[in-house]
Amino acid sequence: MELTCFKAYDIRGRIPDELDEEVVYRIGRAYAQHLRPQRVVVGYDVRLTSPLLTQALCLGLTESGVDVYDIGQCGTEEVYFATFHEKMDGGIMVTASHNPMDYNGLKLVREESRPISADTGLVEIRKIAEVAEFDDPDRFGTVQSLDVREAYVKHLLSYLDTLDLPEFKVVVNGGNGCAGPTLDAIEPHLPCKMLKINHEPDGRFPNGIPNPMLTQNREATSKAVLEHGADVGVAWDGDFDRCFLFDEQGNFIEGYYIVGLLAAAFLDKEPGAKIIHDPRLVWNTLDIVKAGGGTAVQSKSGHAFIKERMRTEDAIYGGEMSAHHYFRDFSYCDSGMIPWLLVLELMAKSKKPLSQLVQECIAAYPASGEINREVNNAPEALKTLERELAPEPAQLQYRAGRASQCRESRG
Repeated sequence: MELTCFKAYDIRGRIPDELDEEVVYRIGRAYAQHLRPQRVVVGYDVRLTSPLLTQALCLGLTESGVDVYDIGQCGTEEVYFATFHEKMDGGIMVTASHNPMDYNGLKLVREESRPISADTGLVEIRKIAEVAEFDDPDRFGTVQSLDVREAYVKHLLSYLDTLDLPEFKVVVNGGNGCAGPTLDAIEPHLPCKMLKINHEPDGRFPNGIPNPMLTQNREATSKAVLEHGADVGVAWDGDFDRCFLFDEQGNFIEGYYIVGLLAAAFLDKEPGAKIIHDPRLVWNTLDIVKAGGGTAVQSKSGHAFIKERMRTEDAIYGGEMSAHHYFRDFSYCDSGMIPWLLVLELMAKSKKPLSQLVQECIAAYPASGEINREVNNAPEALKTLERELAPEPAQLQYRAGRASQCRESRG
């Protein structure tokens, strides 16, 4: 069986053509055979196929002798948190994040929530799963429930210097993904008024796939900010490992500028620290890190690669223009909940609205956001770009996707 669902740093595929219960069972067996873990955290998102796939995953793990700790429906970062907080040997999240309705997938980590990518074990796991010659365990593992949400929320709030914030009005748009219950758990600890839209988890996604990177998916949050006179709006993707912010005027703020805001905030707390950034939009980040006395370090795009570089450099914070934000104290992992809490704190400390916090950066370094262009022959187009940019190869950055699609980001 050739498994086409394995990507560079996670597993994603169309149901049932590329991913089904049999494939996920094999992946569970292969993960266990490659890593030899004793205790593994498992969680899943709101997609309608996720519970059955999770059952198949747990079967594969337990038949390999692994004890499974099921944290239920959750965000990806809650699997990360449970893995490092409970000192587990690994964690697996069943999710397809913002992919189309008929997709699902898995994100794999080892101990301390260290990522597993094509460079660090995913290729080996794929080979084992394809061959499907599994070792017989000495014992069968067990499955038990684990509740870490209270500890997780306490950890999130520890990033704030004080919980005595103004009574901000905050529009929160969970996109009918996993964010709603977590926001409900955070809400009692903050004086803010949460104005909730698309809040209830619903794997049918009645308001569309939760992907605020798409322009058409931003209108609901922007409109709600204006209707309620809110101070800020926040929207998440399906597994809430990314968050997207809107200012008090309903304007979407590119993730690029939020990276700069958070970099400056962390450098205030730890002057001279290292900040990781991706290679797509860099100028604003470089200037802010330099002004803050820090060291900017460029990494390949992609959550697994950023996390690995975060650990290598012991960076305090890392960010991508795609709205992934990484934190040293979160075991170098990405979180979609920590950033908006920090932005509220920045607004409180500066006594400025979000629009004023980013206006100078936007004026100095305007950005179009990601532009997608359809081309007839993507491989040949990329070769042409390589020839044209040969004297300065560092300017060329692309990520393989559908054969007909070439991605471009302009600063």
